[in-house]
Amino acid sequence: MAPRVYGLVLRVLRDRAQSEEVAQEVMVEVWRSAARYEPGRGSGLAWVLTIAHRRAIDRVRSAQAGLDREERVARMETHRPYDEVSELVEDRLERERLRRCLERLTPLQHESLTFAYYGGYSYREVAELVRAPLATVKTRMRDGLIRLRDCLGVDR
Repeated sequence: MAPRVYGLVLRVLRDRAQSEEVAQEVMVEVWRSAARYEPGRGSGLAWVLTIAHRRAIDRVRSAQAGLDREERVARMETHRPYDEVSELVEDRLERERLRRCLERLTPLQHESLTFAYYGGYSYREVAELVRAPLATVKTRMRDGLIRLRDCLGVDR
């Protein structure tokens, strides 16, 4: 009986791994619910194949519902309405404000922060580049970041 159950499920699902899983579930269900079988309503094979077909259809519907759900979420995430022009203007104004605040830093703070942020250098690497002690570079950068924070009006 198992090969016929598997064959039916495979025709519905078209995936061997899932078909094996569903066929096994069907056989376990048949074993557990054998007492519910009524010979007067049809053959045992028809009863088992009906269970198998229903279980396979349930799996297809479940998979489709999952795909539909993922598609809905993806559509919601990609189609966010926004005003492209205002986004560009805000970005440009923010960059200009940052540029003005960077100009207010001391040359040493500006240089150290530029190496660290734009160059991706560590404290130690910045210290080597500017030929200054590590503690001095850390202090410069901390003070520079505090001045930037205050200039930009960032809340703590």
